[in-house]
Amino acid sequence: MYSFKRSERVRGVMQREIASIIREEVKDPRIGFITVTAVDLAENLQHAKVYISPFGNDLERKNSFKGIVSASKFIRSQLGKRMRIKKLPDIHFILDTLPEEADHINRIFHKIEEKEGISGENDLNSNDSDESPE
Repeated sequence: MYSFKRSERVRGVMQREIASIIREEVKDPRIGFITVTAVDLAENLQHAKVYISPFGNDLERKNSFKGIVSASKFIRSQLGKRMRIKKLPDIHFILDTLPEEADHINRIFHKIEEKEGISGENDLNSNDSDESPE
């Protein structure tokens, strides 16, 4: 038998349903393509942090986030209609910056790899000339 905590099951359902509500029912023109990346739910099911990652440039991301925050009561009410839960948690939307941070770190790694690749070739060539064959 599986031993999942109730909060884990509720968290998964909340993430799917909130994503669906944003995609299908929220009509705010400021909101572009948004991914619900995670939901952190308190063990007592009273509070939920919903991490969202809007797509676009900085201005589009900020506008999407503002649109989601202004639609948060609507999203919560729609979520209440979809979920069978006695008391729906308070929902707090948080802008998830992890994808941008990961992209930034990847760019740094690529620059390091490119730099080491060039100097690595020089090191290999210089090592070949210094060593005498045995």
